[in-house]
Amino acid sequence: MKAVHFGAGNIGRGFIGLLLNQSGYEVTFVDINDTVIEALEAKRYYEVGFAEEGVDNVVVDRVRGVNSLKDPERVIALIAEADLVTTAVGPTLLPKVAPLISEGLRDRETEAPVYVIACENMIGGSASLKQAIEASGGIGTARASFPNAAVDRIVPLQQHEDPLFVEVETFYEWVIETQGLDARPPLHGVTWVDEIGPYIERKLFTVNTGHAIASYIGSLFEKGTIDEALKDRRVRQVVQGALYETGWLLLEKYGFEAKEHSRYIQKIIKRFENPKLKDEISRVARSPIRKLGPSDRLVKPARELVDNGIEPNELAYGIAAALNYYNPEDSESSELYLSIEESGILSTIEKYLGLSETDTLTKLILEQYHLIREQEKARVS
Repeated sequence: MKAVHFGAGNIGRGFIGLLLNQSGYEVTFVDINDTVIEALEAKRYYEVGFAEEGVDNVVVDRVRGVNSLKDPERVIALIAEADLVTTAVGPTLLPKVAPLISEGLRDRETEAPVYVIACENMIGGSASLKQAIEASGGIGTARASFPNAAVDRIVPLQQHEDPLFVEVETFYEWVIETQGLDARPPLHGVTWVDEIGPYIERKLFTVNTGHAIASYIGSLFEKGTIDEALKDRRVRQVVQGALYETGWLLLEKYGFEAKEHSRYIQKIIKRFENPKLKDEISRVARSPIRKLGPSDRLVKPARELVDNGIEPNELAYGIAAALNYYNPEDSESSELYLSIEESGILSTIEKYLGLSETDTLTKLILEQYHLIREQEKARVS
């Protein structure tokens, strides 16, 4: 069996590529990083380590690499023969990889089915990729399926002497929707569900929401890593409070069992606290504009709570901390900072969060934002 995976970064190698290998696939990684691609071509294997005592490294073999900028024709040919195509490139790059996938699918001469799965932090990733592929020329006569998926594994930024080695947490979750599938592709470690929506939102509103808030509140108190931030009672209380706010929403929307979801929340927090991960605040907090979007992990659940008559005070505090976050090396952070400086906080909230001046959530965020700024001024003086 053959798989083509777009994205040879830490998530690609340490999560999706590992599981594809364990499922029996020969995996070709597609990326534009010459160092990683050349190493994959030279070695044809790499190792994955785990951030937990007593867990041995795993060798991932039968892998290759191809640079999509330098050899797009090879990428197209590989897709034409693949059984499975996956991505872990980030939501904003799906339209960039869609034309190559489209050409590869249109060049298929086999009647064998092919599965295209976007493994991204987004709702409806595969459906979004399918739309981009259709806009790029479609799939021709290929028997292609695009099941939506939810993925979860913490893989912090890291540097090793071996450019292919990657260390990950032991926990992972890969949930794939069966709706519309005639058959399931052979995949190791996957949870198959009839409806993916509840699982995507559970992950987005728990793992991603909690991670983001831990980073932005942690930054307020000058922490360097997520585990360090959660050792601070002030940070932990906000994170836990926000996750019980989103938990109420998830229980109302999808009927998750309360005790089970409470255990899920505590498991997520325990993962964040893993000292061996050393997950830097700057990595988790990056791209605040995307994370503050109207349909993303912070504003969406907060707004839905307000619509249900609940004041999401901890979420509002996390959103205010995100608006206050500044990292000059992050282009989105710099853009947000400049917007606040030039246009003011209210205009910035309206522009990037999609909220109006009269929204209850806007008022909650503004209260917390001004309180944060006052506290910062007091610390400086």
